[in-house]
Amino acid sequence: MKIRQCFVVMLTAWLMSLTFSHVAHAAVEVRDVRLWTAPDHTRVVVDLSRNTTYQVFGLKDPDRVVIDIDNGKLVQQSEILKEADPVIGSVRYGNSESGTLRLVFDVKEKVKLRSFLLKPMKGKPYRIVIDLLRNQDGEEAPVLRANDKRELIVAIDAGHGGEDPGAIGANGLQEKQVTLEVAKKLADIMNKQPGIHAVLTRKGDYFVPLKKRVDLVRKAKADLMISIHADAVRTRTVKGASVYTLSEQGATPSKIAAALAAKENAADAIGGVMQDETVDNPTVRNILGDMAKRDSLNSAQMFAGNIIAELEKVGDIKYKDSKRARFVVLGALEVPSVLIELDYISNPAQERKLRNSAHQQKLATAIYQASVSFLERMGMIKGKMVAKSNE
Repeated sequence: MKIRQCFVVMLTAWLMSLTFSHVAHAAVEVRDVRLWTAPDHTRVVVDLSRNTTYQVFGLKDPDRVVIDIDNGKLVQQSEILKEADPVIGSVRYGNSESGTLRLVFDVKEKVKLRSFLLKPMKGKPYRIVIDLLRNQDGEEAPVLRANDKRELIVAIDAGHGGEDPGAIGANGLQEKQVTLEVAKKLADIMNKQPGIHAVLTRKGDYFVPLKKRVDLVRKAKADLMISIHADAVRTRTVKGASVYTLSEQGATPSKIAAALAAKENAADAIGGVMQDETVDNPTVRNILGDMAKRDSLNSAQMFAGNIIAELEKVGDIKYKDSKRARFVVLGALEVPSVLIELDYISNPAQERKLRNSAHQQKLATAIYQASVSFLERMGMIKGKMVAKSNE
């Protein structure tokens, strides 16, 4: 009996060793390679079937960037470079005798490299992220009028982008698409008005960390900041726009507002940032250390009320009053800042509206009119400015 038990134990151990050996030597599948082009960098994202070790380094004569993935196997055989990129000229790949998968990116200019590994979350797999940083500043400077007085600067923040699609509608519409379209339309309207200049935190489909969005607002010396989003919930009948401002330190926001802020603040983890790029919750610091910041928060409340009044003329409103929560993207505390949820993209009927260019234009016009009303009320402009629509 003991001999039989000993045999069973040995057989089980042998089978387990074969299983572990197979797992250890199974190829790491590279399921997709994507490129996101931003003004100041190109981001390469490599989807993996599981965790692995890798190396990223540059080579010269000619300049190129190399990614070596241990025991890697490229599953997606289609062309990686689908569209023209200002940094990457061509892409090559192949496996060495040791089984290492090598991806080679020929680059058109000298770049600095930054890479990190993202763990699975929100349905996304393990991902290697490589940023090819350009030696240029893609940010806009404040514009001067002929009399050398700075124009009023409105920072427009299109939520999400790149690796972070945001909420996704029942018919596939992505939040990042809607926010960018409305942001561009709003910027076009504002830039046609004398005395106002709009600055976009992103102009295309690429990821911008929350901390950098705040930095861009500050560097633009913005007088107003508008962050544009579209909400989603499980109940598909929910609809209507809502507007949020930053919660004061120590204030307790509603559970709904707090949950929304947590979801929006998770954008960095989804889109991909290095550890040193993360930003603390702005309310952890002493954000009300002077009257200017308190005045800014109060002004934001006033601005939010104007936006709700104008959006109500265009469609449904979820909350008649603005809500407060601790949104990281509203962290430029010296600037009156609001976050707008245009509607619920999870509602199929509202999703169709959000996809429609004419409706997007109406939303942009409503936000513009609210901005003008606020600036007039604050004594920053005189005379009613009527939006010049492209539609």
